Amino acid sequence: MDGGAYFVGRTELLKWINTTLGLNLTKIEQCAPGYVACQLMDVLHPGMVPLSKVNFNAKNEYEYVNNYKVLQSVFDKLNIAQHVEVNKLIKGKALDNLEFMQWLKKHFDQSVGTGRKVEEYDPEARRAQVGAKSTSGGTTHRPASARPTSARPGTARSPGNGTTTSRTTSRTTSGRATPAAVPFVDTNQIDALNEEITQLKLSVDGIEKERDFYFSKLRDVEIMCQMAEFKEMPVVKAIIEILYASDENVDVLNIAQSAIDQTHSATDQISESPVPEM
Repeated sequence: MDGGAYFVGRTELLKWINTTLGLNLTKIEQCAPGYVACQLMDVLHPGMVPLSKVNFNAKNEYEYVNNYKVLQSVFDKLNIAQHVEVNKLIKGKALDNLEFMQWLKKHFDQSVGTGRKVEEYDPEARRAQVGAKSTSGGTTHRPASARPTSARPGTARSPGNGTTTSRTTSRTTSGRATPAAVPFVDTNQIDALNEEITQLKLSVDGIEKERDFYFSKLRDVEIMCQMAEFKEMPVVKAIIEILYASDENVDVLNIAQSAIDQTHSATDQISESPVPEM
């Protein structure tokens, strides 16, 4: 890696991220969900990032993958030659996320240094605009002391001396309240399923890219076949026959080959016919 920004330390990176986006990250690994990078690109390239598709409260790896797909699509639109190593980043390892955020800091500083103006940006208002819940780098939990308390069922506080008097509650015939059943949750199974979902998401992403690649090649062939200097050629007509054939036409290859053979046969007959004497 080259460039000074690649050697920016974690503390400076976190300060830059928190100041720019109004967050309160404490670890660089908290960038793993991908929404941080997406919004930093939104600061730098207004209108280019579909923030409504970004999940600012992503908790699972397959949700991270969706965020990085949005980010990669932005890179592609802006012709930024940077491939997002999704498999590494979603694992939340410090080094991988540190290197990526260092690259992003370099891109940000270089873009600003070349004269790009970063307009006044309200990160929290921008998140609210796309319907994202307030985030500060992690889920905020209300402390137990701040949670509202309510009187336990079956008791009421006396207004006079603060003593508690019992009320009649619904009980079973044994005299004890029936506890609610707590379902068993296998966390290992949940983790395994999340991992499987993540791998499927990545597989689908790869297949979609491969599909788009081959579709673009076929489109180029189709355009070439429609050019005036080529479209009357027998082999080009055979290619068009194959391109436009329906799924039900299983003999299209044989039909195309037959058309070429007939053309060659006709050409041979013309070339073999005697030239009239003058």
